[in-house]
Amino acid sequence: MSSSTADISRRLGENAEAVCRRYLGNGRREGHYWMVGNIHNERGRSLYVRLPSHHDGALSAGKWTDAESGDHGDLLDIIAASCGHASFRETLKEARRFLSLPMEPPATINPAPRKHPAGTPQAALRLWAGSKPLVGSLGQAYFLGRRILNGASADSLRFHPNCYYRASEDDAADCRPAWPAIIAAVTDDVGEITGVHRTWLDPAGGKAPVAYPRRAMGNLLGHGVRFGRAGPVMVFGEGLETLLSVRDILPALPMIAGLSAAHLAAIAFPDGLRRLYVARDDDEAGRLAFETIADRASSADIELHPLDPELGDFNADLTTLGHERLGRAIKGQLCRTDRFEHF
Repeated sequence: MSSSTADISRRLGENAEAVCRRYLGNGRREGHYWMVGNIHNERGRSLYVRLPSHHDGALSAGKWTDAESGDHGDLLDIIAASCGHASFRETLKEARRFLSLPMEPPATINPAPRKHPAGTPQAALRLWAGSKPLVGSLGQAYFLGRRILNGASADSLRFHPNCYYRASEDDAADCRPAWPAIIAAVTDDVGEITGVHRTWLDPAGGKAPVAYPRRAMGNLLGHGVRFGRAGPVMVFGEGLETLLSVRDILPALPMIAGLSAAHLAAIAFPDGLRRLYVARDDDEAGRLAFETIADRASSADIELHPLDPELGDFNADLTTLGHERLGRAIKGQLCRTDRFEHF
């Protein structure tokens, strides 16, 4: 950060609540935090911004984290997302205006411009366009290590060999700024990309040794990672590995991954959907997500059925119990018609 940018960031932190009221007006203060749905100012409680307190002053004020996506940043990111800026220079100009600071000559503001603000659907689309097929990549090797056989065949998944990772306060000081990553396209019901989900990988195997190896960005609410074209019978699930494990057993059945329990509960029902299976995790969040979907499905006249794992989730079942036992367990939970059609 340049000194002028650092000073602006500090001043914004000292006035964090005022910044939030201006740019995240759909949120509210709760204790030492400002709570709102996400960086795009949607209603909810997923994103929380630290406000100054008499205990720590402005030491961490203005830092924010989205509990659903894992994204985090500072108040400059919030201003950029709120105003839809195409460059960091615009964001600094708006911050100076908000703080009633004199405008700097353009030559003194010299951070690299961004084509799109971080976290926007446009930035997500650019990352997707820069990614490569998953076949033969470290991403395919990762899925095979999780005993997922068909992950590389999904059109909604790609691989990026050097995906930027923004380190957090929970990461080591020497954390690498980029890692290989599996990139999943989040799309709406007409197939338009609204966001992406990233799973950073360690070239030595497994997930990258970072504090938050999974993060999503873009417009996620109501959307998801889709496998196959929507139909009258579908499966919704939470995490990618959970749903891909079920897809190994039911490869012809269309599916959508919500990427978190909260977003699973909010996935928009495709037109023509009549029977829905929900591959839920065995935890409180999974139970609550299913209850929310059940209420929505009842109003939409959609027949709803849970798919429950034997262990914590379906990938745990797959890696521990194997394909054959997982197949028998899933088959036993399907309606009779679907058993004959999909087995």
